[in-house]
Amino acid sequence: MIRPIDIQEKEFSKAVRGYKEEEVNEFLDEITLDMDRLLNELRETKEENSRLVEELERFRSSEGSIVETLQAAKSLMADISASAEKRADILLKNAELDAELTRKSAREESENISRKTQALRSRYVEFRNKYKELLETELRRFESMSDAIVPELGVNDFDDLPDAEENEVADLIQGSTVERGTIQL
Repeated sequence: MIRPIDIQEKEFSKAVRGYKEEEVNEFLDEITLDMDRLLNELRETKEENSRLVEELERFRSSEGSIVETLQAAKSLMADISASAEKRADILLKNAELDAELTRKSAREESENISRKTQALRSRYVEFRNKYKELLETELRRFESMSDAIVPELGVNDFDDLPDAEENEVADLIQGSTVERGTIQL
């Protein structure tokens, strides 16, 4: 490759009918300047090209790591999604189990209340029957002792009492000679 200095130092032989030396030298100076400028541009272009190649290599290496990072992120997202789905399934199953336990507990409580209610009904019926029996027994006893309580009436049964005012019956009872402890209720 010809360098600008080669152009400047080039000597031509002289001929009889040659070119004007000044014009040739001026033209050679212009070519030298242009060639020097072009060589500078070429050097700058090569430097820029080299820098761009290095940058491209860095980008390519980062591209690989970016792609790896994206793949890792996708994998992580898939793992997180799967984990979230599993967790949701577990939460749903736990909620279903809790609901089933609550229903079971409510059924047991309902059955327990039903048994207690039945037991209370039975006890009430038993109490009522015993109380009714007691009252009927006392009524029979009272009726059998009615002549001893109020002998002035001359009746054995209260159903045989004549229609009298309550005050008259009360007076008769108060005026009777029934002693305390004679009547057992």
